[in-house]
This record gives sequence, C-alpha cells and structure tokens, in this order.
Amino acid sequence: MIEAALKFLIQTLGNLFVIAVLLRFMMQLFRVPFRNPFAQFIVAITDFAVKPLRRVVPGLWGLDWACLVLAWLVELLVVTAGYWLDGFPFALAGGKVWPVMLGLAAVKLLSLTVYLIIGLTLIRAVLSWVNSDTPLMPVVYTLTEPFLRPLRRIVPMVANIDLTPLVLFILCQLVLMVPVLALQRALLGSL
Repeated sequence: MIEAALKFLIQTLGNLFVIAVLLRFMMQLFRVPFRNPFAQFIVAITDFAVKPLRRVVPGLWGLDWACLVLAWLVELLVVTAGYWLDGFPFALAGGKVWPVMLGLAAVKLLSLTVYLIIGLTLIRAVLSWVNSDTPLMPVVYTLTEPFLRPLRRIVPMVANIDLTPLVLFILCQLVLMVPVLALQRALLGSL
C-alpha cells in the first residue's frame, strides 16, 4: 500500500515537472512572448534544473535541447522508480534492461507531449467561449495554433463553429492508440 502511494506521488510530481519543462521547450519553439505571467511562472519553476544542464547540453538550431534532455531524464527516473517499486528485478535483468528503460522513457515523453497538446487545445476551446481576454490566452493560442492551422485548411467551419479542435483531439487519440501504444508494447515485449 505504501509502495502504491509512493509510486503515485513520484509519477504525479515527476510528470508535472516534465510537463512544465515540455511547456518551456514548446514556448521557445513556437516563440511565445515570455513577458506573460504564465510563461514567467514556467521559466521560474524550471530554471533550477535547465540552467545547469545548458552548460552540458548546448542549444542547436535556436532550440533549447537542455529542456528535452531534462524532460527525458526525469521521465527515465519516473519509469525506473515505478518498475523498482513494483519489484522489477533489475539485478537479474542485467544491462539489457537499460536500453528498454531509455526507450520507455522516450515513449512516455511522447505520450505526455500528445496529452499536453490535447490539454492546451481544450483550454483554448474553453477560454474562447468563457474569457478570451485572460492573460493565459496568448500563450495557449500561440502553442496550439501550429497544430490547428493546417487542419483549418481541410476542415470547414460549420455554422461559424471551428471544429478543428475536435479533429485534433481525434488525431491525437489515434496517435496515442496506434504508434505510441505499439512502441510501448514492443519495448515491454523485449524485457
């Protein structure tokens, strides 16, 4: 019972931090203005880990790769801790288990990224109906627009309602169900 509670706590806190680091990476990738209070909050809670890692992992092509490496390493810790708390025999598995753990961490990171896109799109849809003047809206708009804009070329408006968030939800769920699940099963099958 204590192991389940500890596993829940590690997964929750670890994944929340990974989401914050992924948000930081995406905000830089999509050029979100960092003068926004929400953007400043994300930078403030991730700076303690990102800044030291930048000395080791340089930026390339104008992107902060230290954020992605940090997210992947934290997810690796979360996955490894989860298996350890479940009683996985790391000592008996030998060295072949670590490439699988690295792969599982990458798959979990991809899965969290897709869930982050779903969550941001949902927040955008709700805010557009409730309060489009909130300080959070410019950040959410900038982060979701690169995913929704290509879909608007294909999906027409129906009675002045934009259905592209719904289409994006469906596409994200398909990504989670087919390639992400297949990768996870393939990695777990090699244990």
